[in-house]
Amino acid sequence: MKRKIKYGSLFLGVLLMLFMTYELTKAPTETADVVIIGAGASGMSAALEAKEKGLQVVLLEKMPYVGGNTVRATAGMNAVVSEEDKEAFIQDILQSGHAEGNPRMIEIMADEGKEALRWLQGLGADLSDVGILAGHSKARTYRPQGGKPIGDELVRVLKNAVETSLVDLRMEHKALKILQKTTGEIHGVEVEDRTGKRYTIEAKNVIIATGGFGGSPEVFVYYNQRLQGYHTTNAPSATGDFITLVEDLDVQLVDMDYIQTHPTVSPKYGVLITEAIRGNGGILVNNLGQRFADEMKNRDYLSEDLLAQPEKEVYLIFNEEVRKSLSASEDYINMDLVITANTAEELALLLRVDTQHFHDTLTRYNSFVDMGEDQDFQRQSLKVSLTEGPFYAIQVTPAVHYCMGGILINEKAQVLNEEGVPIEGLYASGEATGGIHGLNRLGGNSLLDAVVFGRIAGRSVSE
Repeated sequence: MKRKIKYGSLFLGVLLMLFMTYELTKAPTETADVVIIGAGASGMSAALEAKEKGLQVVLLEKMPYVGGNTVRATAGMNAVVSEEDKEAFIQDILQSGHAEGNPRMIEIMADEGKEALRWLQGLGADLSDVGILAGHSKARTYRPQGGKPIGDELVRVLKNAVETSLVDLRMEHKALKILQKTTGEIHGVEVEDRTGKRYTIEAKNVIIATGGFGGSPEVFVYYNQRLQGYHTTNAPSATGDFITLVEDLDVQLVDMDYIQTHPTVSPKYGVLITEAIRGNGGILVNNLGQRFADEMKNRDYLSEDLLAQPEKEVYLIFNEEVRKSLSASEDYINMDLVITANTAEELALLLRVDTQHFHDTLTRYNSFVDMGEDQDFQRQSLKVSLTEGPFYAIQVTPAVHYCMGGILINEKAQVLNEEGVPIEGLYASGEATGGIHGLNRLGGNSLLDAVVFGRIAGRSVSE
Protein backbone atom coordinates (compact mmCIF):
# COMPACT_ATOMS: atom_id res chain seq x y z
CA MET A 1 0.00 0.00 0.00
CA LYS A 2 2.82 2.37 0.89
CA ARG A 3 4.60 1.56 -2.38
CA LYS A 4 1.48 2.47 -4.36
CA ILE A 5 1.30 5.81 -2.59
CA LYS A 6 5.00 6.40 -3.26
CA TYR A 7 4.69 5.68 -6.97
CA GLY A 8 1.50 7.71 -7.17
CA SER A 9 3.23 10.71 -5.61
CA LEU A 10 6.13 10.33 -8.03
CA PHE A 11 3.73 10.24 -10.98
CA LEU A 12 1.96 13.39 -9.75
CA GLY A 13 5.33 15.07 -9.27
CA VAL A 14 6.36 14.33 -12.84
CA LEU A 15 3.05 15.70 -14.14
CA LEU A 16 3.53 18.84 -12.07
CA MET A 17 7.05 19.34 -13.41
CA LEU A 18 5.89 18.88 -17.00
CA PHE A 19 3.08 21.37 -16.45
CA MET A 20 5.46 23.93 -14.94
CA THR A 21 7.94 23.44 -17.79
CA TYR A 22 5.17 24.00 -20.33
CA GLU A 23 4.01 27.13 -18.54
CA LEU A 24 7.57 28.52 -18.50
CA THR A 25 8.34 27.74 -22.16
CA LYS A 26 5.09 28.50 -23.93
CA ALA A 27 5.00 31.86 -25.68
CA PRO A 28 3.18 34.53 -23.68
CA THR A 29 0.62 36.64 -25.50
CA GLU A 30 0.19 40.40 -25.71
CA THR A 31 -2.30 42.54 -27.61
CA ALA A 32 -2.07 45.65 -29.79
CA ASP A 33 -4.08 47.40 -32.49
CA VAL A 34 -1.26 47.23 -35.00
CA VAL A 35 2.20 45.67 -35.19
CA ILE A 36 4.70 47.34 -37.53
CA ILE A 37 7.71 45.30 -38.62
CA GLY A 38 10.77 47.44 -39.31
CA ALA A 39 11.80 50.85 -37.96
CA GLY A 40 13.21 52.59 -41.01
CA ALA A 41 11.68 55.72 -42.52
CA SER A 42 8.60 53.82 -43.68
CA GLY A 43 7.94 51.92 -40.47
CA MET A 44 8.43 54.97 -38.26
CA SER A 45 6.21 57.09 -40.53
CA ALA A 46 3.49 54.43 -40.32
CA ALA A 47 3.85 54.23 -36.55
CA LEU A 48 3.47 57.97 -36.11
CA GLU A 49 0.35 58.10 -38.28
CA ALA A 50 -1.28 55.14 -36.51
CA LYS A 51 -0.41 56.57 -33.09
CA GLU A 52 -1.85 59.94 -34.13
CA LYS A 53 -5.14 58.12 -34.85
CA GLY A 54 -5.19 56.83 -31.28
CA LEU A 55 -4.14 53.24 -31.99
CA GLN A 56 -2.02 51.06 -29.73
CA VAL A 57 1.15 50.56 -31.80
CA VAL A 58 4.03 48.12 -31.37
CA LEU A 59 7.03 48.90 -33.61
CA LEU A 60 9.47 46.00 -33.97
CA GLU A 61 13.09 46.42 -35.08
CA LYS A 62 15.41 43.42 -35.30
CA MET A 63 18.58 45.54 -35.08
CA PRO A 64 19.86 47.31 -31.93
CA TYR A 65 19.26 50.65 -33.68
CA VAL A 66 16.60 52.21 -35.91
CA GLY A 67 17.03 53.51 -39.44
CA GLY A 68 17.70 50.52 -41.69
CA ASN A 69 18.73 51.67 -45.16
CA THR A 70 17.33 55.14 -44.49
CA VAL A 71 20.34 56.11 -42.43
CA ARG A 72 22.52 55.47 -45.50
CA ALA A 73 20.51 57.74 -47.80
CA THR A 74 22.56 60.65 -49.13
CA ALA A 75 21.13 62.52 -52.11
CA GLY A 76 17.73 63.59 -50.75
CA MET A 77 13.97 63.12 -51.05
CA ASN A 78 11.95 64.24 -54.06
CA ALA A 79 8.88 66.42 -53.72
CA VAL A 80 6.74 68.28 -56.22
CA VAL A 81 5.82 71.62 -54.69
CA SER A 82 4.19 73.18 -57.78
CA GLU A 83 1.31 71.78 -59.80
CA GLU A 84 3.16 72.73 -62.99
CA ASP A 85 5.94 70.26 -62.19
CA LYS A 86 3.69 67.32 -61.34
CA GLU A 87 3.30 65.94 -64.86
CA ALA A 88 6.99 66.40 -65.64
CA PHE A 89 7.87 64.51 -62.47
CA ILE A 90 5.53 61.64 -63.37
CA GLN A 91 7.05 61.43 -66.84
CA ASP A 92 10.58 61.41 -65.38
CA ILE A 93 9.61 58.47 -63.15
CA LEU A 94 7.97 56.53 -65.97
CA GLN A 95 10.93 57.13 -68.27
CA SER A 96 13.38 56.06 -65.58
CA GLY A 97 11.36 52.88 -65.02
CA HIS A 98 11.24 52.06 -68.74
CA ALA A 99 7.47 52.69 -68.73
CA GLU A 100 6.93 49.70 -66.41
CA GLY A 101 6.06 51.66 -63.27
CA ASN A 102 2.54 51.78 -61.86
CA PRO A 103 1.03 55.10 -63.06
CA ARG A 104 -1.52 55.34 -60.25
CA MET A 105 1.00 54.70 -57.47
CA ILE A 106 3.43 57.15 -59.10
CA GLU A 107 0.68 59.77 -59.19
CA ILE A 108 0.08 59.23 -55.48
CA MET A 109 3.77 59.87 -54.76
CA ALA A 110 3.62 63.05 -56.84
CA ASP A 111 0.44 64.22 -55.07
CA GLU A 112 1.58 63.34 -51.54
CA GLY A 113 5.19 64.53 -51.80
CA LYS A 114 4.55 68.15 -50.88
CA GLU A 115 2.63 67.18 -47.76
CA ALA A 116 5.27 64.57 -46.81
CA LEU A 117 7.95 67.26 -47.11
CA ARG A 118 5.90 69.67 -44.97
CA TRP A 119 5.23 66.93 -42.40
CA LEU A 120 8.92 66.07 -42.03
CA GLN A 121 9.85 69.73 -41.74
CA GLY A 122 7.17 70.06 -39.09
CA LEU A 123 8.91 67.31 -37.13
CA GLY A 124 12.10 69.38 -37.28
CA ALA A 125 13.87 68.05 -40.37
CA ASP A 126 16.19 70.44 -42.21
CA LEU A 127 15.28 69.98 -45.87
CA SER A 128 16.21 73.44 -47.08
CA ASP A 129 18.67 72.54 -49.86
CA VAL A 130 17.30 71.61 -53.28
CA GLY A 131 19.31 69.81 -55.95
CA ILE A 132 18.93 67.90 -59.20
CA LEU A 133 19.68 64.21 -59.64
CA ALA A 134 20.16 61.98 -62.66
CA GLY A 135 17.04 61.42 -64.71
CA HIS A 136 15.27 64.56 -63.46
CA SER A 137 14.11 67.36 -65.75
CA LYS A 138 14.46 69.93 -62.93
CA ALA A 139 15.73 70.34 -59.37
CA ARG A 140 13.24 68.83 -56.90
CA THR A 141 15.37 66.78 -54.49
CA TYR A 142 15.37 68.10 -50.91
CA ARG A 143 18.16 67.59 -48.37
CA PRO A 144 19.75 69.39 -45.39
CA GLN A 145 21.45 72.74 -45.77
CA GLY A 146 24.76 72.65 -47.62
CA GLY A 147 23.92 69.33 -49.26
CA LYS A 148 24.48 67.20 -46.18
CA PRO A 149 23.37 63.54 -46.42
CA ILE A 150 19.67 63.25 -45.68
CA GLY A 151 19.63 59.85 -43.97
CA ASP A 152 20.95 60.87 -40.54
CA GLU A 153 18.61 63.86 -40.48
CA LEU A 154 15.46 61.87 -41.24
CA VAL A 155 16.29 59.08 -38.81
CA ARG A 156 17.01 61.64 -36.09
CA VAL A 157 13.70 63.48 -36.39
CA LEU A 158 11.59 60.35 -36.92
CA LYS A 159 13.15 58.56 -33.96
CA ASN A 160 12.63 61.62 -31.75
CA ALA A 161 9.00 61.82 -32.85
CA VAL A 162 8.46 58.10 -32.19
CA GLU A 163 9.89 58.42 -28.69
CA THR A 164 7.97 61.63 -27.96
CA SER A 165 4.68 60.07 -29.08
CA LEU A 166 5.32 57.09 -26.78
CA VAL A 167 5.13 54.49 -29.55
CA ASP A 168 6.06 51.09 -28.10
CA LEU A 169 9.39 50.71 -29.93
CA ARG A 170 11.14 47.37 -29.35
CA MET A 171 14.67 47.01 -30.70
CA GLU A 172 16.34 43.63 -31.12
CA HIS A 173 12.89 42.08 -31.45
CA LYS A 174 12.58 40.07 -34.64
CA ALA A 175 9.26 39.16 -36.25
CA LEU A 176 9.32 35.43 -37.00
CA LYS A 177 5.87 34.79 -38.39
CA ILE A 178 2.70 36.65 -39.31
CA LEU A 179 -0.34 34.82 -37.97
CA GLN A 180 -3.43 34.34 -40.11
CA LYS A 181 -6.78 32.76 -39.31
CA THR A 182 -8.21 30.00 -41.49
CA THR A 183 -10.81 32.54 -42.63
CA GLY A 184 -8.01 34.76 -44.01
CA GLU A 185 -7.80 37.59 -41.48
CA ILE A 186 -4.49 38.54 -39.90
CA HIS A 187 -4.46 38.13 -36.13
CA GLY A 188 -0.93 38.81 -34.93
CA VAL A 189 2.82 38.26 -35.06
CA GLU A 190 5.17 35.77 -33.46
CA VAL A 191 8.26 37.56 -32.13
CA GLU A 192 11.68 36.66 -30.75
CA ASP A 193 13.41 39.09 -28.39
CA ARG A 194 17.13 39.70 -27.87
CA THR A 195 17.38 36.83 -25.36
CA GLY A 196 15.82 34.30 -27.72
CA LYS A 197 12.53 34.27 -25.88
CA ARG A 198 9.49 33.95 -28.14
CA TYR A 199 6.13 35.56 -27.62
CA THR A 200 3.00 36.45 -29.56
CA ILE A 201 1.38 39.83 -30.15
CA GLU A 202 -2.29 39.48 -31.01
CA ALA A 203 -3.26 42.24 -33.46
CA LYS A 204 -5.82 42.58 -36.24
CA ASN A 205 -3.42 44.69 -38.29
CA VAL A 206 0.20 44.19 -39.35
CA ILE A 207 2.34 46.54 -41.47
CA ILE A 208 5.41 45.07 -43.17
CA ALA A 209 8.14 47.72 -43.46
CA THR A 210 11.23 45.52 -43.37
CA GLY A 211 13.03 47.09 -46.32
CA GLY A 212 14.40 45.19 -49.30
CA PHE A 213 16.94 42.44 -49.81
CA GLY A 214 19.88 44.33 -51.30
CA GLY A 215 22.03 43.68 -48.23
CA SER A 216 22.10 39.94 -48.87
CA PRO A 217 24.18 38.81 -51.89
CA GLU A 218 22.72 35.33 -51.48
CA VAL A 219 19.19 36.66 -51.95
CA PHE A 220 19.77 39.22 -54.70
CA VAL A 221 21.83 36.78 -56.75
CA TYR A 222 19.04 34.20 -56.33
CA TYR A 223 16.65 36.60 -58.03
CA ASN A 224 19.14 38.05 -60.52
CA GLN A 225 22.20 35.97 -61.32
CA ARG A 226 23.81 38.77 -63.32
CA LEU A 227 24.66 40.41 -59.99
CA GLN A 228 27.04 37.67 -58.87
CA GLY A 229 30.12 39.28 -57.34
CA TYR A 230 28.61 42.76 -56.94
CA HIS A 231 29.23 44.88 -53.87
CA THR A 232 26.24 46.47 -52.15
CA THR A 233 25.43 49.89 -50.68
CA ASN A 234 22.77 48.38 -48.42
CA ALA A 235 22.72 48.09 -44.66
CA PRO A 236 23.36 44.56 -43.32
CA SER A 237 19.78 44.51 -42.03
CA ALA A 238 18.35 44.53 -45.59
CA THR A 239 18.09 40.75 -45.93
CA GLY A 240 14.61 40.37 -47.40
CA ASP A 241 12.79 39.41 -44.21
CA PHE A 242 9.46 40.10 -45.90
CA ILE A 243 10.01 37.13 -48.22
CA THR A 244 9.91 34.54 -45.43
CA LEU A 245 7.25 36.44 -43.49
CA VAL A 246 4.72 36.14 -46.33
CA GLU A 247 5.69 32.79 -47.84
CA ASP A 248 2.70 31.03 -46.24
CA LEU A 249 0.19 33.85 -46.80
CA ASP A 250 -0.73 33.70 -50.50
CA VAL A 251 0.90 37.11 -51.05
CA GLN A 252 1.72 38.33 -54.55
CA LEU A 253 5.41 39.21 -55.09
CA VAL A 254 6.29 41.19 -58.23
CA ASP A 255 9.41 42.39 -60.11
CA MET A 256 11.77 40.46 -57.83
CA ASP A 257 14.52 40.43 -60.49
CA TYR A 258 14.35 44.21 -60.92
CA ILE A 259 17.38 45.21 -58.84
CA GLN A 260 19.00 48.60 -59.29
CA THR A 261 22.73 49.19 -59.27
CA HIS A 262 24.11 52.58 -58.29
CA PRO A 263 26.87 53.62 -60.70
CA THR A 264 29.12 55.49 -58.27
CA VAL A 265 30.25 53.41 -55.31
CA SER A 266 33.75 53.34 -53.88
CA PRO A 267 35.19 49.83 -54.27
CA LYS A 268 37.49 50.54 -51.31
CA TYR A 269 34.77 50.23 -48.66
CA GLY A 270 31.59 49.85 -50.69
CA VAL A 271 30.60 53.43 -49.81
CA LEU A 272 27.94 55.05 -51.99
CA ILE A 273 29.20 58.28 -53.55
CA THR A 274 26.17 60.51 -53.75
CA GLU A 275 24.67 61.35 -57.12
CA ALA A 276 24.59 64.94 -55.93
CA ILE A 277 28.32 65.36 -56.70
CA ARG A 278 27.53 64.75 -60.35
CA GLY A 279 24.40 66.86 -60.06
CA ASN A 280 26.46 69.74 -58.68
CA GLY A 281 29.03 69.56 -61.48
CA GLY A 282 31.19 66.44 -61.26
CA ILE A 283 32.12 64.36 -64.32
CA LEU A 284 33.22 60.77 -64.97
CA VAL A 285 36.38 59.74 -66.82
CA ASN A 286 37.85 56.32 -67.63
CA ASN A 287 41.46 55.25 -67.19
CA LEU A 288 42.28 56.89 -70.51
CA GLY A 289 41.31 60.24 -69.02
CA GLN A 290 38.23 60.58 -71.23
CA ARG A 291 34.51 61.14 -70.60
CA PHE A 292 32.36 58.31 -71.92
CA ALA A 293 28.71 59.13 -71.08
CA ASP A 294 26.21 61.69 -69.88
CA GLU A 295 26.91 61.66 -66.14
CA MET A 296 23.25 62.40 -65.43
CA LYS A 297 21.83 59.38 -67.23
CA ASN A 298 19.52 57.00 -65.41
CA ARG A 299 21.35 54.73 -63.00
CA ASP A 300 20.90 51.47 -64.88
CA TYR A 301 22.23 52.84 -68.19
CA LEU A 302 25.14 54.65 -66.54
CA SER A 303 26.10 51.51 -64.61
CA GLU A 304 26.33 49.62 -67.91
CA ASP A 305 28.49 52.40 -69.35
CA LEU A 306 30.90 52.17 -66.42
CA LEU A 307 31.26 48.41 -66.76
CA ALA A 308 32.05 48.83 -70.47
CA GLN A 309 35.16 50.96 -69.78
CA PRO A 310 38.73 49.61 -70.07
CA GLU A 311 39.42 47.42 -67.05
CA LYS A 312 36.14 48.79 -65.62
CA GLU A 313 38.23 51.58 -64.10
CA VAL A 314 36.39 54.90 -63.71
CA TYR A 315 36.94 58.07 -61.69
CA LEU A 316 34.52 60.74 -60.49
CA ILE A 317 36.20 64.14 -61.00
CA PHE A 318 35.23 67.40 -59.29
CA ASN A 319 36.86 70.59 -58.06
CA GLU A 320 36.83 72.93 -55.09
CA GLU A 321 33.69 74.72 -56.25
CA VAL A 322 31.73 71.46 -56.33
CA ARG A 323 33.23 70.38 -53.00
CA LYS A 324 32.10 73.59 -51.30
CA SER A 325 28.58 73.22 -52.69
CA LEU A 326 28.08 69.81 -51.09
CA SER A 327 29.16 69.04 -47.54
CA ALA A 328 28.74 65.30 -48.17
CA SER A 329 32.05 65.47 -50.05
CA GLU A 330 33.81 66.16 -46.73
CA ASP A 331 32.76 62.73 -45.51
CA TYR A 332 34.51 61.07 -48.45
CA ILE A 333 37.65 63.13 -47.84
CA ASN A 334 37.66 62.20 -44.16
CA MET A 335 37.21 58.53 -45.12
CA ASP A 336 40.34 58.73 -47.28
CA LEU A 337 38.43 57.90 -50.47
CA VAL A 338 39.50 61.05 -52.31
CA ILE A 339 42.66 61.72 -54.33
CA THR A 340 43.56 65.42 -54.15
CA ALA A 341 45.76 67.55 -56.40
CA ASN A 342 46.33 71.27 -56.88
CA THR A 343 46.27 71.08 -60.68
CA ALA A 344 44.58 68.93 -63.31
CA GLU A 345 47.96 67.75 -64.59
CA GLU A 346 49.00 66.65 -61.10
CA LEU A 347 45.70 64.77 -60.67
CA ALA A 348 46.20 62.96 -63.99
CA LEU A 349 49.65 61.82 -62.84
CA LEU A 350 48.27 60.57 -59.54
CA LEU A 351 45.51 58.65 -61.36
CA ARG A 352 48.02 57.34 -63.93
CA VAL A 353 45.81 58.43 -66.81
CA ASP A 354 47.03 60.04 -70.02
CA THR A 355 47.84 63.64 -69.11
CA GLN A 356 47.06 65.07 -72.54
CA HIS A 357 43.76 63.19 -72.83
CA PHE A 358 42.73 64.40 -69.38
CA HIS A 359 43.65 68.00 -70.20
CA ASP A 360 41.74 67.83 -73.48
CA THR A 361 38.71 66.28 -71.72
CA LEU A 362 38.50 69.08 -69.15
CA THR A 363 39.07 71.78 -71.78
CA ARG A 364 36.34 70.40 -74.01
CA TYR A 365 33.89 69.91 -71.14
CA ASN A 366 34.50 73.44 -69.85
CA SER A 367 33.77 74.80 -73.32
CA PHE A 368 30.41 72.98 -73.21
CA VAL A 369 29.63 74.59 -69.86
CA ASP A 370 30.44 78.02 -71.33
CA MET A 371 28.17 77.52 -74.35
CA GLY A 372 25.47 75.71 -72.35
CA GLU A 373 25.47 72.62 -74.58
CA ASP A 374 27.15 69.23 -74.19
CA GLN A 375 27.98 68.36 -77.80
CA ASP A 376 29.37 64.93 -76.90
CA PHE A 377 26.74 63.33 -74.64
CA GLN A 378 23.89 65.89 -74.43
CA ARG A 379 24.14 66.30 -70.66
CA GLN A 380 21.44 68.77 -69.61
CA SER A 381 22.86 69.92 -66.27
CA LEU A 382 26.00 71.95 -66.95
CA LYS A 383 26.45 73.90 -63.73
CA VAL A 384 30.17 74.25 -63.00
CA SER A 385 33.23 74.84 -65.14
CA LEU A 386 36.06 72.61 -63.92
CA THR A 387 38.81 75.16 -64.42
CA GLU A 388 39.97 76.16 -60.94
CA GLY A 389 41.62 73.74 -58.53
CA PRO A 390 42.16 72.04 -56.24
CA PHE A 391 40.87 68.98 -58.08
CA TYR A 392 39.52 65.75 -56.60
CA ALA A 393 38.96 62.19 -57.80
CA ILE A 394 37.19 59.14 -56.38
CA GLN A 395 37.41 55.73 -58.02
CA VAL A 396 33.89 54.36 -58.51
CA THR A 397 32.16 51.19 -59.62
CA PRO A 398 28.51 50.02 -59.78
CA ALA A 399 27.02 48.21 -56.76
CA VAL A 400 23.62 46.83 -55.82
CA HIS A 401 21.58 49.70 -54.41
CA TYR A 402 17.80 49.19 -54.45
CA CYS A 403 15.26 46.42 -55.02
CA MET A 404 12.26 47.49 -57.11
CA GLY A 405 10.57 44.14 -56.47
CA GLY A 406 8.56 43.08 -53.46
CA ILE A 407 5.04 42.77 -52.08
CA LEU A 408 2.25 44.02 -54.32
CA ILE A 409 0.07 46.64 -52.61
CA ASN A 410 -2.83 48.85 -53.63
CA GLU A 411 -3.46 52.58 -53.15
CA LYS A 412 -4.24 52.06 -49.44
CA ALA A 413 -1.02 50.07 -48.90
CA GLN A 414 -3.07 46.89 -48.47
CA VAL A 415 -1.22 43.70 -49.37
CA LEU A 416 -2.77 41.82 -52.31
CA ASN A 417 -3.00 38.07 -52.76
CA GLU A 418 -2.38 36.17 -55.99
CA GLU A 419 -5.89 37.02 -57.18
CA GLY A 420 -5.32 40.74 -56.55
CA VAL A 421 -7.64 40.80 -53.52
CA PRO A 422 -6.57 42.64 -50.32
CA ILE A 423 -5.63 40.41 -47.38
CA GLU A 424 -7.64 41.70 -44.45
CA GLY A 425 -5.42 43.36 -41.85
CA LEU A 426 -2.15 43.12 -43.79
CA TYR A 427 -0.32 46.21 -45.11
CA ALA A 428 3.15 46.97 -46.47
CA SER A 429 5.23 50.02 -47.39
CA GLY A 430 8.70 51.08 -48.47
CA GLU A 431 11.27 48.88 -50.17
CA ALA A 432 9.47 45.73 -49.03
CA THR A 433 6.90 46.52 -51.73
CA GLY A 434 7.19 46.12 -55.49
CA GLY A 435 5.60 47.12 -58.76
CA ILE A 436 5.73 50.88 -58.21
CA HIS A 437 8.96 52.09 -59.83
CA GLY A 438 9.29 49.79 -62.80
CA LEU A 439 12.63 48.55 -64.10
CA ASN A 440 14.70 51.36 -62.57
CA ARG A 441 13.96 53.72 -59.66
CA LEU A 442 14.45 57.45 -60.11
CA GLY A 443 16.98 58.88 -57.65
CA GLY A 444 15.38 60.53 -54.61
CA ASN A 445 12.22 58.43 -54.83
CA SER A 446 13.11 55.76 -52.27
CA LEU A 447 12.53 58.09 -49.33
CA LEU A 448 9.49 59.62 -51.01
CA ASP A 449 8.01 56.13 -51.48
CA ALA A 450 8.89 55.11 -47.91
CA VAL A 451 7.40 58.16 -46.21
CA VAL A 452 4.32 58.53 -48.44
CA PHE A 453 3.20 54.89 -48.34
CA GLY A 454 4.30 54.45 -44.73
CA ARG A 455 1.95 57.27 -43.76
CA ILE A 456 -0.79 55.85 -45.97
CA ALA A 457 -0.41 52.44 -44.29
CA GLY A 458 -0.66 54.04 -40.85
CA ARG A 459 -3.81 55.90 -41.85
CA SER A 460 -5.35 52.88 -43.58
CA VAL A 461 -5.03 50.78 -40.44
CA SER A 462 -7.15 53.29 -38.53
CA GLU A 463 -9.89 53.02 -41.14
